[in-house]
Amino acid sequence: MKRRIVLSFSVAMALLMGAAGAAQQEQLPMQDLRAFAEIFGRIKQDYVEPVDDHDLLEYAIRGMLSGLDPHSSYLNEEEFRELQVGTSGEFGGLGIEVGMEDGFVKVIAPIDDTPAQRAGIQAGDVIVRLDDRPVKGMSLDDAVKIMRGKRGTEITLTIVRDGVDKPLSFTVVRDVIKVASVKSRILEDGFGYVRISHFQARSTEDMLKAISNLKRQAQGRLKGLVLDLRNNPGGVLNGAVAVSDAFLASGIIVYTMGRDEDSRLNFTAAPDDVLEGAPIVVLVNGGSASASEIVAGALQDHKRAVIMGSQTFGKGSVQTIVPVNQHAAVKLTTARYFTPSGRSIQAEGIKPDILLSDVKVTALEKPEVERLKESDLSRHLENGNGEPAENGNSDGQDDAAASLAETDYQLNEALNLLKGLDILRSRG
Repeated sequence: MKRRIVLSFSVAMALLMGAAGAAQQEQLPMQDLRAFAEIFGRIKQDYVEPVDDHDLLEYAIRGMLSGLDPHSSYLNEEEFRELQVGTSGEFGGLGIEVGMEDGFVKVIAPIDDTPAQRAGIQAGDVIVRLDDRPVKGMSLDDAVKIMRGKRGTEITLTIVRDGVDKPLSFTVVRDVIKVASVKSRILEDGFGYVRISHFQARSTEDMLKAISNLKRQAQGRLKGLVLDLRNNPGGVLNGAVAVSDAFLASGIIVYTMGRDEDSRLNFTAAPDDVLEGAPIVVLVNGGSASASEIVAGALQDHKRAVIMGSQTFGKGSVQTIVPVNQHAAVKLTTARYFTPSGRSIQAEGIKPDILLSDVKVTALEKPEVERLKESDLSRHLENGNGEPAENGNSDGQDDAAASLAETDYQLNEALNLLKGLDILRSRG
């Protein structure tokens, strides 16, 4: 077996020496490399079952990358292909963006209109079991592989949720996830709403079409816009930059800095504003990460929007996809994101200008007897305007406002703020 160990050492050293050339011929830690080769040989010689060299080296690479940070990873041929497909807006699975925390899988955000969201999975949920398998000890890649599967098959997620005493169990049916990343509607006369659930290659184009449609419904001009980035886990960087650019007329949108000079990139805005200065309220929460934090940070620093909600996730690192051959790639963290004012998003997130709790409100029951008004009194004076006083009935508006407040309290608060900003703007 001595000869096998020596051969394994030679294989390992050849691989590592190749990597040394790419690292500007820095001095290699030979003692540590000898330890690696020794362990490699011991596994080949003494492990309870035979292990293929290719598999063993792939495990070593995965372990090396996973030890750096939660976002660096090795991508085999299948994983690399799925990553490319995912950015286009169609992929298989449950419809959740996940990360690793304390050895468990944590839900960053469920994606809109996916099996996970419909089942009741929420941002911040911690997955502790996948069917009957405990998550503790799994790598993130292994957990993701288990959650993926054929359309129509079921998986049971056991989840620990803040504020809930006992673990929760959710059975989710896998499906092909086709994400429509942009949704829009008119909230009230002249006030628009755009939701971006995930930044994809087409997100900016779809958002601009949505805003154009909202403008037509508002007779050519919007009084204000709510941009909803809650539970938006990020996605394509260029999409976030382009969305920010749509509302900014000048200045830096975001810049990146890493150890390598080539990692310093500045992204600046072109001189146009699709809303022509109309006020914007951006909704964020703990499920808003990465690209959505770039948008919120840029609009906040340029004082172009009011940020409402709760503090964002804090994923402010840049991952570069580096192909290593025709069948594999490395996703490597190479830089950090910084907002225009120089704030690092990493592990900090974006603090909203106005904090909002995630609460549910219930409308009070209407009294059986309406309160009397002056106009109800016998022989009341006329208002003096030359016209009969209207005993106005705003029940329709009141009911609509109550309905929005009940279904989405944070959105209702954003709309109220937009109305106030529009009033101040109209008064000069």
